[in-house]
Amino acid sequence: GIDNGTKSQFSTFSGVISTINQKKEAAGRGSPTQQVIPNSKNVRELPPICPDVRRKQRISIDTLPPEMKAPVPPEPVIPMRTKTVKEFQEDMEKAKTSGDWRVVSDFFLTTFDSFLELNAAFKKEANAPFNTTEDSGVNAKFVNAVYDALLNTPQDIQKSVLKGIINSLLHEWKRPRTKDDLRAYFILAQNPQFTNSSTFVIYAHLLRQIACLAEADHHFLGHWFKKLSQRRFKQLVDRLVQFISLRLFPSKADELPPLAKCTWWIPSATKVLALLNAANSLSNPAIIPFTDFYNSALDHRDLMEEYHTWQCYGNSHRFSFCQFPFILSIAAKKAIIQRDSEQQMISIARQSLVDKVSRRQRPDMNMLFLNIKVRRIHLVIDSLDELTKKKADLKKKLKVTFVGEAGLDMGGLTKEWFLLLVREIFHPDYGMFTYHKDSHSHWFSSFKCDNYSEYHLIGALMGLAVYNSITLDIQFPPCCYKKLLSPPIVPCDQTTPIGISNLTLDDLFQVMPELAHGLSELLSYEGNVEEDLYTTFQVFQEEFGVIKFYNLKPGGDKIPVTNRNRKEYVQLYIDFLLNKAIYKQFAAFYYGFHSVCASNALMLLRPEEVEILVCGRPDLDVCALQRATQYDGYIKNDPTIRYFWDVVVGFPLDLQKKLLHFATGSDRVPVGGMADLNFKICKNDVSTDW
Repeated sequence: GIDNGTKSQFSTFSGVISTINQKKEAAGRGSPTQQVIPNSKNVRELPPICPDVRRKQRISIDTLPPEMKAPVPPEPVIPMRTKTVKEFQEDMEKAKTSGDWRVVSDFFLTTFDSFLELNAAFKKEANAPFNTTEDSGVNAKFVNAVYDALLNTPQDIQKSVLKGIINSLLHEWKRPRTKDDLRAYFILAQNPQFTNSSTFVIYAHLLRQIACLAEADHHFLGHWFKKLSQRRFKQLVDRLVQFISLRLFPSKADELPPLAKCTWWIPSATKVLALLNAANSLSNPAIIPFTDFYNSALDHRDLMEEYHTWQCYGNSHRFSFCQFPFILSIAAKKAIIQRDSEQQMISIARQSLVDKVSRRQRPDMNMLFLNIKVRRIHLVIDSLDELTKKKADLKKKLKVTFVGEAGLDMGGLTKEWFLLLVREIFHPDYGMFTYHKDSHSHWFSSFKCDNYSEYHLIGALMGLAVYNSITLDIQFPPCCYKKLLSPPIVPCDQTTPIGISNLTLDDLFQVMPELAHGLSELLSYEGNVEEDLYTTFQVFQEEFGVIKFYNLKPGGDKIPVTNRNRKEYVQLYIDFLLNKAIYKQFAAFYYGFHSVCASNALMLLRPEEVEILVCGRPDLDVCALQRATQYDGYIKNDPTIRYFWDVVVGFPLDLQKKLLHFATGSDRVPVGGMADLNFKICKNDVSTDW
């Protein structure tokens, strides 16, 4: 909405702000408008933003005697402004028709002159408090109408709006922020002018002030942002993602101030983006997919440097994007995990080599790998024995040999081993997992047994797949991956419960939809639950043909389920089915997975992302597969190849997935897309009579 000719004018705003900041600095330090990141030259510093600091400040204020506490200043009276959406739109139409923009110009000039005027224009009732998280008190329809019209106004009006915002942001804050101040930030953050890089200097100062707000203020803003429409919310997220990308990789060298002089820009924007991510997580269902927060520009940064900074400094004043993992794409996280895995592999292999040499033994190449030798007819037993014997080598590069078969493992044998092992372990006759046809997923069998080592094996198998970047054909429901990250790092105390997650009826729907539907009916039943259904806090399960009863709480068989306690009954039932009934099975599975994938990088992942790393993506683009395919003995224009792709592109989706499964062992696409599949068509010079 702002042409290139205005760039030089906006660039002077940086100078204006710097000059005023220097004058304030000379007058005295400690203003809340200081910079976020310490150790920056030629800029002032903000106090560190962390809960501990805030807590200490609150305690010190609360412990002062009453007579020493500063009086809370009275709320300023907001001037009355009565313009409606309809009147504003009529003014816009008249201005467009007549070319006389004075009325519209006066409105914008007045409205954006201060926080007080913003509230006067957009607050539903000028002097009503609206002190709740549920209602911001802002007339959203009017805000949207004004911003939709703003980009269609003459340039001088748009400039006047930006100048007004500068005046508001340069206000010397000497008091805590009121809810009216928060409303002003809420309104200004939605300004579409900030899409243009020529306004980034102003936008950065707005983001810094929002980032520096107290935790309680962020709580209010998060709930207010949650109320935005999906389109407006996504625009806000996209604007922040673009701001970070262009700050890191500007399209022109002199477009923005030097990065060294404004190192606080990216941390401020990322913290505000974290606020929006929290708002998105609060919504059920989420306003936008979590993938909309990904910033693919960060894939081109030195991710391991970001990871090591986070490892060394945690969430301290040293900024790292790993502190905010929601912004890192699944490809970036996979790259971090792979590099971390490779470094662990190299470290383990080097240690093995040193140990051999120190014992004056001759080293050989096999000691650098995790060598698995198995017989096809005893696949599970041999695999279990091999992984148990070679527990210390699990972090080495995996190589598989089938006994009695010639073949060098260049990746194909490893994939075949995974495919056959998964197929056998998940077979219903094996009894480890139950397949639920309604949800098309496997779940842990609740049968008690003496040895859970096979669950440890399947956990280690999944860990090895992630560690060695291999996609598995496993159909676990999403809640399995929630449990796998509960907690993401194995606790040091062996008595700490693991794999216990707060699961809901939605999670049960993904495993046992029929049972979940029945429990949902129970919750919405309008009659008398106790008299009509005769249910107690006791459930039963069939184990090897024997019915066994379990109390959901002490004395549960004598406690009737009523209209009052049915929510508790449903929650205890879900916890029993998905946590308690399979605790030992899942604990073995959990420890098996983490015995291979013990890495802090797992803390960066969401459960959905772990599923993608293990199983790949469910979406299949055959045209992308065609573009990524390599040829040996053919070229892509050969008639045979053209006919092949004509047939495959014409397949229905389920047949395309079967082809992919036949060729790769899985019908899902790796994290890196089709390019990671290494799909190759080779010419076999044999008789055409075959």
